Amino acid sequence: MPINRSLAATSGAPLRSTVPHSKAPMTRIREHDLDHALATRAVHAGQVDDPLAGAVMTPIYQTSTYRQTAIGEHKGYEYARTQNPTREALERNIASLEGATYGFAFGSGLAATDTVLKLLKSGDHVVCGDNVYGGTHRLMERVYSAFGLKISFVDMRNTANIDRAITPTTRLVYCETPTNPMMFLADLSAIGDLTQARGLLFVVDNTFATPVFQRPLTHGANIVLHSTTKYLNGHSDMVGGILVTSRDDLAERIGFLQNAAGGVPGPMDCWLALRGTKTLPLRMRQHDANGRQLAAWLTEQRQVTKVYYPGLASHPQHDLAKRQMSGFGGMVSFDVGEVGLAHRIAKSTKIFALAESLGGVESLIGHPASMTHASVPPAMRQAMGLTDSLIRLSCGIEEAADLMADLDAAFHTRA
Repeated sequence: MPINRSLAATSGAPLRSTVPHSKAPMTRIREHDLDHALATRAVHAGQVDDPLAGAVMTPIYQTSTYRQTAIGEHKGYEYARTQNPTREALERNIASLEGATYGFAFGSGLAATDTVLKLLKSGDHVVCGDNVYGGTHRLMERVYSAFGLKISFVDMRNTANIDRAITPTTRLVYCETPTNPMMFLADLSAIGDLTQARGLLFVVDNTFATPVFQRPLTHGANIVLHSTTKYLNGHSDMVGGILVTSRDDLAERIGFLQNAAGGVPGPMDCWLALRGTKTLPLRMRQHDANGRQLAAWLTEQRQVTKVYYPGLASHPQHDLAKRQMSGFGGMVSFDVGEVGLAHRIAKSTKIFALAESLGGVESLIGHPASMTHASVPPAMRQAMGLTDSLIRLSCGIEEAADLMADLDAAFHTRA
């Protein structure tokens, strides 16, 4: 069944939907927030003129409550868990970048994932990619399965695996592409067609690609998720998450959960992320350029047994990457075949910092088996190729020659 991939039209709705407590608060983009190219929207979308001082940048509304003119009369703001102007500016901005109508910010990427799972009920079934972020796997397997959700982890490189895993109780297909850290891809259009035909909710974690290089809503996704901690913020100085959608029914439910469960970010973190999105297109171009150069260089190093990067012609899904992505990004994984060598390289770099997370302007090096994916069962890691000798790079925006020299020196460090 072909899917209707047109973005939901936005009307001349008010800046925010000011609704009674019985209904969900929802931050909706404005009609003109989709008028311009992505780089322009990154700078301007979602912002409103400051009525007090004419501040060019959205102010940090560091307040927990708002003065009301009379009982039941206010300016659309009552309590900061429910509404905050800084948070709303961020929500509108990222929704615009993804081509969505509504945005909902959370205190972390996992808080956003948690809200997605709260859309379900006990007994519902989820089909999830087998190579998702370790925290996502932990949340599903060790928290929500205890509440009665049934989870099937499948290799989403083959859409037929998803089709075979669907049961009468399946309600959600959860996809991450490219995956962390194996850089597997899922065919978003094929999954979009499948989930629409089956009447299933389709959620895509777009953290690695960002809306600069990939827009899942245009391929049939219903909800797009980001850890705003990563590329959207880009400076490794805040933690956050966001969900965007164009479906009114999902927006109302997510807005209710955002307010009722209260996992919202503070205004300072929202301001930092909003500052980050302004340079997102510029930064992603440099991340992408560095990722391509380092991936190609790694393929020539004798210590490296395998490189995982969708921008390489040798990547098994390179053609799919070219079809659904406009860039390949700065995430590169590679295997050196020996655990001891992997540990030695990871601790010997000078520019690449050995640290968790990714997507900042600075380059990071990590060991997924003991860091981001330590909570994934070892047998499951091995089955997908996530070995103890695998290293993951988050290529920052430094000079590529310096990054290669840093790695080269680490490769030749003696034990």
